Amino acid sequence: MEVHRTKDTDIEHNFEFGRPVVFFSSESSDSGETTIRYFRFTGVVSYVDGDRMVVTLPDNAQIIDLQGADNVGIQLSFDETSYRLMMEALDRVIRGKGRLGYLRDLFHSKSQKPETFTFQPMHFPYLNATQEQAVNEVLRAKDVAIVHGPPGTGKTTTLVEAIRETLMRENQVLVCAQSNMAVDWISEKLVDRGINVLRIGNPTHVNDKMLSFTYERRFEAHPDYPQLWALRKAIRDLKSHRSRRATDGYHQKLESLKSRATELEIRINSELFGEARVIASTLVGSANRLLDGQKFGSLFIDEAAQALEAACWIPMRRVSRVILAGDHCQLPPTVKSIAAMKAGLGKTLMERIVETHPEAVTLLCIQYRMNDDIMRFSSDYFYHGQVESAPEVKFRGILDLDTPMEWIDTSEYAELSEDSEGEDLSFKEEFVGESYGRINKAEGLLTMHVLQQYFDISNPSVDSLVSILLMVFRDKNAT
Repeated sequence: MEVHRTKDTDIEHNFEFGRPVVFFSSESSDSGETTIRYFRFTGVVSYVDGDRMVVTLPDNAQIIDLQGADNVGIQLSFDETSYRLMMEALDRVIRGKGRLGYLRDLFHSKSQKPETFTFQPMHFPYLNATQEQAVNEVLRAKDVAIVHGPPGTGKTTTLVEAIRETLMRENQVLVCAQSNMAVDWISEKLVDRGINVLRIGNPTHVNDKMLSFTYERRFEAHPDYPQLWALRKAIRDLKSHRSRRATDGYHQKLESLKSRATELEIRINSELFGEARVIASTLVGSANRLLDGQKFGSLFIDEAAQALEAACWIPMRRVSRVILAGDHCQLPPTVKSIAAMKAGLGKTLMERIVETHPEAVTLLCIQYRMNDDIMRFSSDYFYHGQVESAPEVKFRGILDLDTPMEWIDTSEYAELSEDSEGEDLSFKEEFVGESYGRINKAEGLLTMHVLQQYFDISNPSVDSLVSILLMVFRDKNAT
């Protein structure tokens, strides 16, 4: 069904491809009260262009009632797919037997130890000592291994090398992450290393570089796709010209076309999955019907410390062993339900395994991102002082005689406590917008002030640019 917006056309909307939507109608009574009535079906956005949108409706939709209603509106609906899949995964794990049941018991038991292979360590001249150790521990693991990567320690580099070495021993692996962005990032690195990646997921959520590696694009680029498209068109044409008194010849021809199309589709799928060395998807995306019946030796979960435990169990039914990479000392996943948090869902699977099986964890200890003075606090506080700076960044600074970290007492900057209209500003956060975003105007002004001083020292020619930025920032209406 095609719908058009007739009111408030100047207001931006959040409708996009793949989002679930519901229709409603509003009726005004004689007393002036407005009643909202929702239609009992959920549609899916198929196409959006400005104030025009195409919505795909289910077979049981009351289309006649919808077309005959007055004051019809449409709004985004809650997408229960992810939560339903996580609930199904938890139910499956609770009842699980065989390998899934073994992993469940292992991850939640301190007495049961993960098994490992025994072989001499391999050497990788392009990795440092702890990265090399992490790759070896991944290869030795029969059940589980964790690559604990603090910021700047080369976690992605290590994980890519571990996947590459695993593919020397296995034909295909499954690589997942909580978000599409994280999946695309690790997939890009694998593609750069010459590994054939098949990206499973909604193409609208995939970045431009990985778009050509999605299942849909690969499917359409297959040499046999034009033939399949012709068969499907023939089926549609045959159905559209069907008479009320269809003969046996009609049904026979239709079934023959369907059979040939199905056979061709299965062959294309078989070739696509047969050629791919890495199947990449989000944790929820691993439940895609395209992976039905697929089994993998190894599952790699990147950014596992940001993934809900329930989501991690979705792809685990397909694998024999699990490799998790991330840093549980950074931000955890968002859990909005207090009851769920108290019940244990606030703790990620990675945290749980770190507590129960610390022997499965390898900490990457050399960071390449920041000056040692900046890194020192986090190393001492979160990583027991084990993280060290690489020589090339240990004393790195932008200016000569730079101070890497400086503590500022905001009370000394009273002159910045007024904005352009003379309104008194305090160094306190304010909540703004419907999403309750946080801002701190005084800290923003102070940041610009310090930045201007910094530029004055390093490059006086940019002083005018910073002055313009300050003027813009002081404008309350500026975004």
